[in-house]
Amino acid sequence: MSVLTIVGTPIGNLEDISARALRILREVSLIAAEDTRVTRHLCARYDIHTPLIAFTDAYDRRQSGRVHHVLEALDSGQDVALVSDAGMPGISDPGYVLIQAALTAGHRVEVVPGPSAVTTALVGSGLPSDRFLFVGFLPRKAGERRALLAELAAEPGTLVAFEAPHRLLDALDDLLATLGDRTVAVARELTKHFEEIWRGNVSAARDYYAQHVPKGEITLVIAGAGRQRKMIGWPESEVRKGIALLSEEGLPPAATARVLARLAGWTRSEVYALVVGEEEDDES
Repeated sequence: MSVLTIVGTPIGNLEDISARALRILREVSLIAAEDTRVTRHLCARYDIHTPLIAFTDAYDRRQSGRVHHVLEALDSGQDVALVSDAGMPGISDPGYVLIQAALTAGHRVEVVPGPSAVTTALVGSGLPSDRFLFVGFLPRKAGERRALLAELAAEPGTLVAFEAPHRLLDALDDLLATLGDRTVAVARELTKHFEEIWRGNVSAARDYYAQHVPKGEITLVIAGAGRQRKMIGWPESEVRKGIALLSEEGLPPAATARVLARLAGWTRSEVYALVVGEEEDDES
């Protein structure tokens, strides 16, 4: 039986690919790629010469024909690999259409796990990762974006979303208006040379990126409603004062977060995000 293998590929640094992924890309008869130009660069790096077919976005009128082409290959006994431009196919890209079609046609589907901007940004944010909700790309229109954020206001888990750099300031404005001044991490150009993870609260992020024009792909990580400080806890201004005092005493960030979390009624990760944000502001 032929197999459609979903292969995770690097999100930036081409070294972030597994030995199994490289073996599969060499062994299959065909690679269905989101953009053959991007995948051809990866293949050239690792001396892979498997034929490529473009698998375009969900709104491209040619997509149904390309699904048919891949299914014909599977039907004829050829193994096929599905890759996206970066990360795991099917996560905010049109790969799921082909996956569904292959399953419906009775073909076996396997997954070679790989890098993901979602989990990379989440664990790098310092925010709780035991429960999170990925919402994909935020809507382009302000009204739709605010409506979605309003729906998520009571979500207790950490929120993760993709955003384009030219819409980041508008998105931060809407976050502030709908969710309040929560702790947030703005992850940019993950695993690439100019990688940046800015940590702090939404209003400070808005001020920072108003002065530093963001570039590259952005993943937003936002504290969930259940992870915000309780009403009986210290206000953020007092926590920041505590951070300043403990920093003057030479206390390291982890210890500062541990001490203030116990005193202020915040979680360690929330305090730590502010500590790191303060240090980055001082360095900039």
